[in-house]
Amino acid sequence: MNEREQAKQIIDMLPEYKIGNILLFLKGIQFDDEIEDDLYCEKLVEDYLNDPDPKKHETITIEELAEQEGITL
Repeated sequence: MNEREQAKQIIDMLPEYKIGNILLFLKGIQFDDEIEDDLYCEKLVEDYLNDPDPKKHETITIEELAEQEGITL
């Protein structure tokens, strides 16, 4: 039996009044993952803003990028 099946089996054996607490716990874990994703994205922006490279603001068109990569649009 894999871990998911074991977890389902344990949940099925719990009394109904405990299910709400388990649900809150599981939603909390999901919320933590979203926070970690947000923190990672914030770190990427911070790294970009603090990058001293003077060329970091240079841009090219999508057509130029496609040409560089050998892609026909």
